[in-house]
Amino acid sequence: MRVAAVADVHFRDDDRQENIRRFLAVNELADALVVAGDLTNHGLPDEMQACLAVLEHVRIPIIAVLGNHDHESGHQDELAGMVRLAGIHLLDGHCFEVDGVGFAGTKGFCGGFTPYELMPFGEGGIKTFVEIAEREAVKLDYGLAQLKTPVKIAITHYAPIRETVVGEPEPIFPFLGSSRLERALARHNPTLALHGHAHHGSFSAESPSGVRVCNVALPVLRKRGEPHPFTIFTL
Repeated sequence: MRVAAVADVHFRDDDRQENIRRFLAVNELADALVVAGDLTNHGLPDEMQACLAVLEHVRIPIIAVLGNHDHESGHQDELAGMVRLAGIHLLDGHCFEVDGVGFAGTKGFCGGFTPYELMPFGEGGIKTFVEIAEREAVKLDYGLAQLKTPVKIAITHYAPIRETVVGEPEPIFPFLGSSRLERALARHNPTLALHGHAHHGSFSAESPSGVRVCNVALPVLRKRGEPHPFTIFTL
């Protein structure tokens, strides 16, 4: 099983033909494509339409989650509907299987990494913030729990571990991911965890429980010198 993966594509309509040309190779190189969030720049329906105009040329199954940019304008439910109508398997606490490989995913959220993660103490705003982070972690846990496949892949937009955001300014680490997501990985031990969001982060690291975690943000892949706007994992 060959899985192509990318995040943070931020498609624009004026780059449509070039993006189509660059993505066509995925049909020959992979058996499934993962897009780990931020399909758009500002979460607008016309931006998503431009993205789908590129992805409609991909003939292999596409599995995706939304990112923070896709929520920016408050149209996330409409965008999710557009993605699903296009035949893309959008995960939000759900799971999907392809040829014995199971995918479970959700957007995730921020909050920081152990031992400095934000706790639900004090003002109501802080408690609400942490509640959102907990809810996203529960979604990932639930999706992974449903999978009975021998190979499992976890997909989030936000990072589940600190190590793959290294390269970003350290003061913003708490806004790039959450250890609450990592605890779902530890419970279900997926073969691979994919995320984006940290454009200047690091490509690969291992979680405390031994799960390989990869940051597939497009700027990270470009820095690695990938020949295509995605990277390939052979499982």
